[in-house]
Amino acid sequence: MESDRLRLTHDFLGQMLGAPRTTVTLSAGLLQRAGLIRYSRGVVTIRNRSALEKTACECYRVVLSEFQRLGLL
Repeated sequence: MESDRLRLTHDFLGQMLGAPRTTVTLSAGLLQRAGLIRYSRGVVTIRNRSALEKTACECYRVVLSEFQRLGLL
């Protein structure tokens, strides 16, 4: 994404990830306490993109490199 602000609800994220809303809420809270994101009323703001990318699973880097290879980024 080109922006660090994303309009996403916990419910929508849960549907996208196939996870219960409660799991999304717990995960968002952990990421917020770590200073990686800020979440408020359906808006996720990325505060530390490089640290957030480092905490992501290896699938993030695989998807990112594929998008770059296809010229989508």
